[in-house]
Amino acid sequence: MAVDSSLAEMHWKHDLLGSIEVGIVVLDKEFNVKVWNQFMENHSSIVPGMIQDKNLFEFFPEIDNEWFMRKAAPAFSLKSPVFIIWEQRPYLFHFDCNRPITSQANYMYQNITIFPLASLTGQVEQVCIVIYDVTDEALSKLAMQSLNAQLENINRVDGLTGLYNRRFWEEQFIMEYKRNHRSKNPSALIMLDIDHFKKVNDTHGHPAGDEVLKIVGSIIKKATRETDIAGRYGGDEFAIILPDTPAADVEFVAERIRRLVEKCTVVYDEVNISITISIGIAGFKHNFTDNIQWLDSADKALYQAKNSSRNRVILSE
Repeated sequence: MAVDSSLAEMHWKHDLLGSIEVGIVVLDKEFNVKVWNQFMENHSSIVPGMIQDKNLFEFFPEIDNEWFMRKAAPAFSLKSPVFIIWEQRPYLFHFDCNRPITSQANYMYQNITIFPLASLTGQVEQVCIVIYDVTDEALSKLAMQSLNAQLENINRVDGLTGLYNRRFWEEQFIMEYKRNHRSKNPSALIMLDIDHFKKVNDTHGHPAGDEVLKIVGSIIKKATRETDIAGRYGGDEFAIILPDTPAADVEFVAERIRRLVEKCTVVYDEVNISITISIGIAGFKHNFTDNIQWLDSADKALYQAKNSSRNRVILSE
């Protein structure tokens, strides 16, 4: 018996839509669902009979319908395909990630293509959405980005104190110097070091000295703002850039750091170690010819503090 040709065509189309490993959704201009393939059924637990001729947004309220309608508009009006990659929006349909339990993904990452489907009259009455599962690719790229961020952080941060290292701090200092030459906003620089730090190392050992450096670094972090740029300049010397801050106001910050350090007792190997710091402050001046002059100004103020009984804050003239 001959098989009806239309029935045979329907059969192979059904097999095709069911076997391909991508989601296929066909929508009309009202965004009612006309085709819902096996991939979509498997990941949504919605069978075609449930969603056929129903509005897509009723079943997936997480889809921003205004945004999606704007994205699909060129496919309807210009007969132009539309592409949405996971970096722009992680997913269109919130499907669970069916990866092993060790996967870090909470959902399926998706790339989306919206194709226009022209009728015999040449008018686009429907569009086809193709949903690609790109979770493996996305996780790989995100892991690489995370690794690069960690490496970048390692290159910027002093491993002992958690503040910026000298190389990165100096880069920021040069940029701030140039910015101040273009701007009228005042900025200031703090230079500080630990009083009699060599004695700490000689008396209690270098591990104790490292603990002192860690504590001072943590105090500086707590006492400064997110916009301030604090770094370990070298050895027991620290430097802090305070953008858009008059030098007179910085005295308050410097005194706060000094008092916190003075009140702090570092405990190492059951030994209490008392420490103090000396601080020099220099405000930015437009007659500085280079950033080194600004640094020298703060360094001279620090030198004055150390030569006048230490544990002091000196503001450069």
